[in-house]
Amino acid sequence: MLDLGTSFLASVERDPDALAIVDGEMRLSYRQWYDKISGLAAALRETGLKRGDHVLTAMQNRWENASLHWACQFLGLVVTPLNWRAKADEIDFGIEDADAKAVFYEASTEEAVRLSRLAQDLPQCSAEALADIMTGKAPDVVPVSDAADWSLMLYTSGTTSKPKGVPRRHRAERAGAVAHVAQNLYRHGERTLGVMPLYHTMGVRSLIASSLIGGTFVCLPRFDVARALDLIEEEKITNLYLVPTLYHDLVHHEAFSPERVASVTKLGYAGASMTDGLLKRLDQTFRPELFVNHYGSSEIYTFTIEQTATAKPGSAGRAGINQTIRVVRLGSRNPDERAEVGEEGEIIALMKSDEAFEGYWKRPDADAKALHGGWYFTGDTGFVDRDGDLFVTGRADDMIITGGENVSPVEVESCLSLHERVAEVAVVGLPDERWGKIVVAFVKRRGDITAEDLDRHCRESGLANFRRPRRFVFVEAIPKSPVGKLLRRLLVAGEYTEERIPEHQ
Repeated sequence: MLDLGTSFLASVERDPDALAIVDGEMRLSYRQWYDKISGLAAALRETGLKRGDHVLTAMQNRWENASLHWACQFLGLVVTPLNWRAKADEIDFGIEDADAKAVFYEASTEEAVRLSRLAQDLPQCSAEALADIMTGKAPDVVPVSDAADWSLMLYTSGTTSKPKGVPRRHRAERAGAVAHVAQNLYRHGERTLGVMPLYHTMGVRSLIASSLIGGTFVCLPRFDVARALDLIEEEKITNLYLVPTLYHDLVHHEAFSPERVASVTKLGYAGASMTDGLLKRLDQTFRPELFVNHYGSSEIYTFTIEQTATAKPGSAGRAGINQTIRVVRLGSRNPDERAEVGEEGEIIALMKSDEAFEGYWKRPDADAKALHGGWYFTGDTGFVDRDGDLFVTGRADDMIITGGENVSPVEVESCLSLHERVAEVAVVGLPDERWGKIVVAFVKRRGDITAEDLDRHCRESGLANFRRPRRFVFVEAIPKSPVGKLLRRLLVAGEYTEERIPEHQ
C-alpha cells in the first residue's frame, strides 16, 4: 500500500490545478499546496527531526495545521495532536508519554505551552511561524516514509482519565480514508467542511479522504454556527461529516434555511448516537442523497456503517468493508462466546482489519483489557437484531460522550471533590437533544453551596469547558452497593431536583 506522502503526491499529479484547501482568504490548488508543504518539510528536516520522531501539535483546524500534518507524512514524523483546549499539565503528559521532539501551537494554546514545564526544553513553533516558513520556495519534497511507518498517534481518554496513545501506521490511516470514501460514496471533487478537529479521528479522516478524491478541504478552525452556514453556502460544500451536536446547532440556528445548505448532498455522522427527532429533521431539511451513520473509534476507524440512517433509527448497520464485528456476552473475554440475537453484550471488532491499530502506546494494561484472541473489545454495549443490524446501547464502562468528546466521570469527580463543601460527588451522562449526553454532577453537600459556586470552582481548577458539568443535582446521599461501589445507573434512572448553570462551549 502507498504511504501517505506518496499518496498525496499522486493526488498532486492527478489534479494539480484542483482547489485543495480553503482557509479564509487562503486558497491553494494541489500544486500550490504541495509547494508550501515542500518548504515546510525542508525546514522541519533542518531542525534535526528524523524519521520516527513524534511531534506534538495543539492547533485548531487551520491550513497551517493541515500543512504540517502532510509535511510530517512526507518525512516519516509521527503527528501527535492534542485538543487545542489542552492545559499545561496535559501538554506535559503528551510530551513525556510520546517522547515528543518538538511542539507546534497557535494563539489559543500559546499560554498552555508557555506554562508547560517540558515544552521549554523542546523546539517550539507557532502557526504564524509555520505560515512564514511556507512563503519561500523549496525543492519538491520526496517521501521518505513507508506504509509500515507510524503516521499518527491520537490520544483517547480511559475510565481512569489517563489518556491512552493510539499509534497508527500509514497503511491503516490510508485504508481508513479509502473506506471512508467508499462508504460515503464520495465523488471526485467533493467539497468537505473541515470542522471536525484534527486531533480527532473524524477530522483526520476527512482531511486524508479529501485528498484521495481531488477534493476541497474548507477549514473552519473551531465550530461557529453562523460561520459554518456561511461557508456551506459560499463554498458550495457537498458533504458534511459531523457529530450530532453540530448538526443540532446548525438546524436550530436562526440563520439556517434549507436553501442555504442546498449544495449538501451527503450527510454523515459519528462520535455519538443521534436522537430520532434530529434524524427526522435533518432528513426533511437537507433531503440528502445519502445519510450515513458511521460507528467506529480511534483504534479501528470503522466498525459498522448504516447508509440509510433514517430508515431504521438507532441502527448502526452492519460491518464496514474492512471489518468483521461480533457481540459477545457481557463479561466474557472469549470472542467465540456470542450473545444471542437481541441479547445485549459487548461489541468486538476484528484486529485483522486494514484500518486497525496494533495496540496502545506503552500501555500493556490497556492492551490486556481490550485485546483478546485477535479481537478488539470496544467497551461498548449493544445487540444485533433479527435482521442482522447492530444497535449500540451504551458503554460497558462509564465514559460520557458529549458532543463527540469523551469525558471521564472520574476526572470531573476528582475536580469537584477538592471543593471543601463537597462531601461526596458522582458524575454521569444524561440524554440531551443537542449534545447526545451532558455531564451531570450529583453532589452531597457539606454546608451551603450553589451550582454557580461549583461551576466557578471547575473553571478556576482548569477543568476543560467540555468536561464541566452542565447540571448540578444536590442529593442527600450517593447510591452505593453493600460493598461501597458507586451505583451510577440509579442516578441515571432516578428523578432529582436540579440546579442548572448557563450553557457553555
